[in-house]
Amino acid sequence: MALLLEADPDQDNVNRYLANSLSFVAVEENQIVGACVVSPLSETQAEIMNVSVAPTHQQRGIGSDLLRFAIEELKGQSFQKLILGTGTFGYQLTYYQRLGFRVESVDKDHFLLHYPEPIWENGIQHKDMLRLYLDLRCGKYKTKPQRQKEMVLR
Repeated sequence: MALLLEADPDQDNVNRYLANSLSFVAVEENQIVGACVVSPLSETQAEIMNVSVAPTHQQRGIGSDLLRFAIEELKGQSFQKLILGTGTFGYQLTYYQRLGFRVESVDKDHFLLHYPEPIWENGIQHKDMLRLYLDLRCGKYKTKPQRQKEMVLR
């Protein structure tokens, strides 16, 4: 749970989406060092709810590799579109765009209305949320989603 709270500081929010989500984890020396939580919204659409890497393991490409791993797993299922929400500034915006995500819309005042405490990054308060999407269409496959998939680091 602590790892997920690095990316989403609202524990009640994390508990809400975690129950009905798919989890992908990065493991190094039998320890979870990264997590990606994806919530299926329909048969063809899913939403990334959380991507987090332990602070001691950041800047090593683990988050990018984990997200690529999750995307490939989702492509192998019936999902056609992957969406997510993120702040309107910060490193994470570039991170997602490098992986092919595109801006779909802006959710004005999202962080002001849906989080009990202000969220700050580099001295700036997050207010609006960018909604991003990635088109996963590359053919349909008929496999059932598993509750947790693991990416082992070497």
